[in-house]
Amino acid sequence: MENTTPKKQKLKESFKRSLVKTISYRVFIIILDFTTAYLFTHKVNVAVGFMLVSNIYTTVAYFFHERLWDRIKWGKEVSVN
Repeated sequence: MENTTPKKQKLKESFKRSLVKTISYRVFIIILDFTTAYLFTHKVNVAVGFMLVSNIYTTVAYFFHERLWDRIKWGKEVSVN
């Protein structure tokens, strides 16, 4: 009888995948930031300024956060049949 127990394989997220995830997330957050700031201030220049400043440093932080989490083994399993 053949062993049907799934084999575990280590996965590592690629640099390119982390970068694409970072960019797609930031586009979404940029839209939310602008909308929120505009709704509170009703000024486009204030909303754009807030959006730019907040998204520069948070994009960098998110990217490094993703790379750090990629090094953590907890919860990373794949079954290969």
